[in-house]
Amino acid sequence: MENLADSAQIFGIQLSKLQLNQFSIYENLLVDWNRNMNLTAIRDPQEIQIRHFLDALTCSLVTGDLNGRSLIDIGSGAGFPGIPLKILYPQLKLTLVESVKKKTRFLQTLVSEIKLEDVKIVADRAEVLGHNPIHREQYDWAAARAVADLQVLVEYLLPFCKVGGYALAQKGENAINETAFAAPAIHQLGGSSPTTIQLHLPTVANPHFLITIPKISSTPLKFPRRVGVPSKRPL
Repeated sequence: MENLADSAQIFGIQLSKLQLNQFSIYENLLVDWNRNMNLTAIRDPQEIQIRHFLDALTCSLVTGDLNGRSLIDIGSGAGFPGIPLKILYPQLKLTLVESVKKKTRFLQTLVSEIKLEDVKIVADRAEVLGHNPIHREQYDWAAARAVADLQVLVEYLLPFCKVGGYALAQKGENAINETAFAAPAIHQLGGSSPTTIQLHLPTVANPHFLITIPKISSTPLKFPRRVGVPSKRPL
């Protein structure tokens, strides 16, 4: 895990021996489970450390200290960005949402193996869960990586954010165009003007972007629309 530790320091992120050990267990489980199910196309351990772990950890550059805060990770997949942020901030109240039940079994095993507390794993669609009062407008942060175009993604994320909270999207090189197209949807859903920062991960050619959207008013009750509609008819 020296590669991860050294690379994290570039961004001012310090990882303890305990945290590095947790990431080591994470990496081993991910590689092992990936032999039988498609959790990630990235199989090289060094690339996992940079393209998955470090990529998720850089979210802390915009969230700040998440200890004592709440975050919901939509379309969590193999746990990104939620689990690395939970390792970094052990007192984070984390909810992982993943509709594919095989992936939720991996997440349950992972959380148990690296001994994380206060983590909820929900097998559901964001369009359904976004209307559940237990989750609707209850979170300081709603985050996602590589789930959908931002124009669609904001309809998944903003209903979970409390007023005064934030949506966070990790995006690739098309982030600026996506942000422009998403402006009407953001306004309809109770969001304000996004902030975008660009990052360059070590050994990764293409830039990465963190898009942060403040929630300034409640999301109208009709959103999110029913399952499948946001992706077929973006706002």
